[in-house]
Amino acid sequence: MITRIGALVPLTRPGWIEAGQHVLAGLELAVREVNNAGGIGGHPLELVVRDTAADPERAAAAVDEFARLGVAAVAGEYHSVVARAAAARADALGLPFLCSSAVLDALTEESTEWVARLAPAQSHGWRIYADFLLGAGHRRIAVATQPSVYWASGAGILRDHVTPRGGTVIELDAGALTPAAMCDALVDHRATALLLLVGHPEPAVPIVRSVRGDQRLADSMIGAPAGQPEFAEWAASLGRDGAGIPFLRYLPERLTPLGARVETALRERLGQAPSFVAFEGYDAVTVLADVLRSHGADRARIAASWPTVTVEGTRGTIRFSRTPGISVWQWAWTPVQVVDRDPADPDRFRVLHTG
Repeated sequence: MITRIGALVPLTRPGWIEAGQHVLAGLELAVREVNNAGGIGGHPLELVVRDTAADPERAAAAVDEFARLGVAAVAGEYHSVVARAAAARADALGLPFLCSSAVLDALTEESTEWVARLAPAQSHGWRIYADFLLGAGHRRIAVATQPSVYWASGAGILRDHVTPRGGTVIELDAGALTPAAMCDALVDHRATALLLLVGHPEPAVPIVRSVRGDQRLADSMIGAPAGQPEFAEWAASLGRDGAGIPFLRYLPERLTPLGARVETALRERLGQAPSFVAFEGYDAVTVLADVLRSHGADRARIAASWPTVTVEGTRGTIRFSRTPGISVWQWAWTPVQVVDRDPADPDRFRVLHTG
């Protein structure tokens, strides 16, 4: 008997395709290794993949389909707003969902037993990023924003953390300002840092090029807490202009022995260095496989097992707990780094801060 896991990943625009490919690579590698080791009780594990294309409605429909297909659980998703729609639907249907990569604190409106998450909550990671900014001497911080629950949440986290510590967060509407006008606003507000709370490649790439080309802003820092510079597509789009832009990455100083082995396999599979979301995908299947071996494919038993999970993942020992302000079972916490691409060698990452 085949045991099926549903996989949600963005594989077409407007989703971040490269992120989706990395999540999927991790999911697929882990499934292959589970099956090579005998599967689940001697039976194969199968991944049923659906492309969300960063569309919440499409993700919710995929969860409905997974429920009809009889999957034991759902894993994946990169985009927070999409994961929120999937989590709400999974909760309503009684279908276990292990979210690998989305960080929005309010992944569900109410507390749920059906959803667990590997990625750190946005409030946790972005506070660490705010500490990094303050430690680097930035007190007047501008954020280029677009309409989104995720971006609005991020701006609020930064403001709530920075303001009591003597800083100011200035919001600039990326939809209303041209890149040149944004540069003028940065000068007018005397901002020393601009954070990109916007999509990639538009409007992030034009904004970076404009700021980098403005001599008035030669000493200004550009930051991207959501992690856009992690991916090769960023480096290909911006070259050296895309270096020196700090972002959040959820990796430890050293991977576990499992992680080191998986890194080699993922690099071969992807043809490039794996991003942290590839490890998140791998860890999601590793956790679900452990639960399936111990508790079977009954959905209620899987959901009831979240608080008993103890699994060695690629980045540490994974355990889920109830965390104040978080409505789902949460791994608290994945290692968090603030990293940038080295201006002297944009293919090399520098760890600037850890939390």
